[in-house]
Amino acid sequence: MYNHPDLLLSRRQMLQTSSLGFGTLALSYLLNQQATAHSTLTPAPRPLTPARAKSVIMLMQNGGPSQMDLFDPKPELRRRQGQVYTERVEMFQRGSEKNQLLASPFRFHHRGRCGMELSEVIPHLGSVADDITLVRSMASEHNNHTEALVMFNTGKIFPGRPALGSWITYALGTENQNLPAYIVLRDPDGYNTSGTLLWQNAWLPAVHRGTEFSTRGAAVLNLQPTTPISPDVQRENLDLLARLNEEHRSRYPLESDLEARIRNYELAARMQLTAGSVLDVARESQATRRLYGLDNPETAGYGLRCLLARRLVESGVRFVQVFPPVQPQFQPWDAHSNTLTENRAICAQVDYPSAGLIKDLKSRGLLDETIVIWSGEFGRLPVSQNGSGRDHNRNAFSLILAGGGFKRGHVHGATDDVGYRVEEGRVTVPDLHATLLHQLGLDHERLVYRHHGSDETLTDARVTRARVVRELLA
Repeated sequence: MYNHPDLLLSRRQMLQTSSLGFGTLALSYLLNQQATAHSTLTPAPRPLTPARAKSVIMLMQNGGPSQMDLFDPKPELRRRQGQVYTERVEMFQRGSEKNQLLASPFRFHHRGRCGMELSEVIPHLGSVADDITLVRSMASEHNNHTEALVMFNTGKIFPGRPALGSWITYALGTENQNLPAYIVLRDPDGYNTSGTLLWQNAWLPAVHRGTEFSTRGAAVLNLQPTTPISPDVQRENLDLLARLNEEHRSRYPLESDLEARIRNYELAARMQLTAGSVLDVARESQATRRLYGLDNPETAGYGLRCLLARRLVESGVRFVQVFPPVQPQFQPWDAHSNTLTENRAICAQVDYPSAGLIKDLKSRGLLDETIVIWSGEFGRLPVSQNGSGRDHNRNAFSLILAGGGFKRGHVHGATDDVGYRVEEGRVTVPDLHATLLHQLGLDHERLVYRHHGSDETLTDARVTRARVVRELLA
């Protein structure tokens, strides 16, 4: 009886009708979050702390890029090539039982004024060394792709929790009411490892799920009517639909899925007028198209997704998630067979556009307010797998951060002599999430959603002891 929906007020209704005053900015902020939780189409609330950034582009590198072949030079591996490593490593797949150290086939060079050492196989990322923070001391909690990818995107190794992008859009909404707040750009030929698990809203209101945009054909399926109709008739149809939706919504005020569906229909109507122009890269100059590698078949696919990511954040989208190619495989950084050839193949597709995105954001004055994350889910082992490959390593990996108030030309943390474990400046995935939220003006311990009687947070700080890594911040 007491749970009948007709006898309950939604959070929105309670706040609209209540005459209570809210005593502090923080309390006002948190209650405002709950009041607007069902929609990303309301104005963004004031953050808890001064924000250095307002949007995020995550360049997710599925498969586990090798830290000692890309970002973390280890001369000791070259000196001890083929020797048995004194510590028995954690293997995920068979083939590493000999525990023999494997030197990187790539040379490292000092790049930029900062002198950051980066691999020869990522020369274009090396060209932006003075604009990035390189974290060499990341650690995860699982050696399997799915669990580690889910953790990197949600903070825990098991599915069923909201993605980082969902939390951010729940807190901040969107600055463009004609586009979704959270957009996913994947290879149109297929899904990478773990697919849609990486942009779920879980128990946050359903409107905060990532929305997939395609880079081939229509960006958003079924956006335009199949039978042309006049603008006046379409306007009348939409007005009638809006009235019917509002009537239906008022009967079920606590159904977030229903709210999300209605909001998405309303958003789709507005997107008909604006999405095409935002996604029309034909308007870009030839110089910009070359900057992203659109003139090269090897880089064009990934480059187009990076270019669209810039156009989307420029248009007010809060969180854009970009995924790598699905060729030569759907987890393209997973170099089990041959460290030389497999890394060279994926770097040839991803390196140039990744650097182009950072350069373009900087040239347009957008880098200061946009955080770019370049990362996989874990790293690789220092020992060989079947002679020339590397198995998974949760104990150490590297990632790149750019813009949004992070230090430029800075290297943080260190691993042991062979790159197996973190030795200095350890950064966990929850630490990273806490730091990202902080740069967006959010306190990771106070961004809360009530779920099944518990106050849920992204970082679960009481368990993970997540902290803001201030050593990374300018």
